[in-house]
Amino acid sequence: MISKCLSPAKAFIIYFAISFLAFSANGQSLAYRTMLNTLYDSDFPVIYPNEIGRLSKYQILDTREKEEYEVSHLEGAICVGYDDFSEDVFEKLDPDKPVLVYCSVGARSQDIGKKLVQKGFSVVNLYGGIFQWVNDELPVYDSLGQTKKVHAYNRAWGVWLNKGEKVY
Repeated sequence: MISKCLSPAKAFIIYFAISFLAFSANGQSLAYRTMLNTLYDSDFPVIYPNEIGRLSKYQILDTREKEEYEVSHLEGAICVGYDDFSEDVFEKLDPDKPVLVYCSVGARSQDIGKKLVQKGFSVVNLYGGIFQWVNDELPVYDSLGQTKKVHAYNRAWGVWLNKGEKVY
């Protein structure tokens, strides 16, 4: 779980940001940015959904768990997981093509992205993860095609998903 990766200070800031959202009718954007800033390392590159252009420029890795991926994912994404991530994935990637990593909001994907960078890959983390992608009304897919469903991780994290249909 992500809580194992957070310091008490970061956990408090995230709790504060979620509480702020719950008590503020129009403060979501500020609260969301605040929460993401506590999760991201300032020296790890992020890319905003509107900056991507063509997804085909990237090798796309979904670092969420398989049950999350099966609900929906970015087109062309490969599920690599987080808890059971295997470095075998390095052998399947083209070292000359950039890698886009994502998860729900970007914390797990940053961790996996750092492992890829250590192996020499060029990596960017999708800012806000699949939640921001869907909030920006960009398409997600399941095994049958385009869908509105998004795995919201849990109810606490689901507050950040404003569009789409939440699945827990």
